[in-house]
Amino acid sequence: MVPGFYRPTIGKKAVMAVTGIILVGWIVGHMLGNVLIFRGPAAVNDYAALLKSNGGLLWGLRAFMLLTLTLHVVAAIQLFQQQRAARPVGYARQVPQQSTFASRTMRWGGLVLALFLVYHILHLTTGTVHPAFSHTDVYSNMVRGLRVPWVAAIYLVAVGALGLHLYHGMWSVFQSLGVSHPSITPMRRRLATGVAAVVYIGFTAIPLAILFGLLDLR
Repeated sequence: MVPGFYRPTIGKKAVMAVTGIILVGWIVGHMLGNVLIFRGPAAVNDYAALLKSNGGLLWGLRAFMLLTLTLHVVAAIQLFQQQRAARPVGYARQVPQQSTFASRTMRWGGLVLALFLVYHILHLTTGTVHPAFSHTDVYSNMVRGLRVPWVAAIYLVAVGALGLHLYHGMWSVFQSLGVSHPSITPMRRRLATGVAAVVYIGFTAIPLAILFGLLDLR
């Protein structure tokens, strides 16, 4: 990374935008893989087996996504620190003008997602905190893991934070990359709303279907 490019605020915002786009692509792909559960055990288990059969590619992708996520988080923290340094004394009273709820909760939402990511890996990837983990039966892992109400609640809260994060991220990515004009504002809003809604519905549908018995062990 070129230090001269990254040092200014605009460089960090560009890094956040590019890494954010990559992360959105990964999240959408992950969601599409997960919703295969609605086609039955064979569909989601075969998909997981296909991924594991390409071990080198899978671990390479995981390493790349870890690097992407690290760059995204580091840039976000450094931008926050620069903003704090520019205004060491906060407003006596903050009254939101044009900011949205999604933008005002980005930092807290990011922290929630970081904590959830650790839990999610331990729960459904390594099985460390799963009650009956199987390395081959992904369908069973998801049903057994998410039919516990408090566990499902964790996932639902995290997906809510993810939806807000995606909405604001997709909305601001154009501005961060220097592509911002009133004529494309409606398109930006539709794209941000559409991506956030699809991801939110896709991910929340699974724990809700399991809780209501629409998906069960077979």
